[in-house]
Amino acid sequence: MAYMLIETETTPNPATLKFLPGRTVMEAGTRDFASPEEADASPLAEALFGLGDVTGVFFGKDFVSVTAAPGVEWRGLKPDVLALLLDHFSANMPLFKPGSAAAISVPGDDTSYGDDPADADIVEQIKDLIDTRVRPAVANDGGDIIYRGFDKGKVFLQMQGACSGCPSSTATLKNGIEQLLKYYVPEVTEVRSI
Repeated sequence: MAYMLIETETTPNPATLKFLPGRTVMEAGTRDFASPEEADASPLAEALFGLGDVTGVFFGKDFVSVTAAPGVEWRGLKPDVLALLLDHFSANMPLFKPGSAAAISVPGDDTSYGDDPADADIVEQIKDLIDTRVRPAVANDGGDIIYRGFDKGKVFLQMQGACSGCPSSTATLKNGIEQLLKYYVPEVTEVRSI
């Protein structure tokens, strides 16, 4: 049997740890599970929620972020999470159940705000900046950010994984992402999290 090492990294969100199995987790897109019900599509996410102290699971390209319930110490939870991840990846088990329609979430699939056709060029600039400048940095922190719309100068974004519920996510949104978008796209007046 081959030896496998799963690296662990902290994230800006103290409740979330990022686990790197040293292989591709998601071929394309990302997947966020915010509840045990959503985890039905994935045996791995289901098992992680089954530990009882997990409130979020996020699959990125080469990592899995796990969020612990409020008041739960990582010191006790981490060995259980590592054991599940080792078993799953060592056995090359599927990430999703066969025929699961919910296997992938591609950014921007279900825009929920605005997007007037007259703003198509602005929206394209915003999406490009998010995909090339913002998402790679957010992925380093164990999360993702999804474009959800543009309406009258306001950009609506959804934080996922470690970024969802992170104490510093508001600062990241206002001081980082909003400033970047305003600089390159003068039509942007504000960035809001949904």
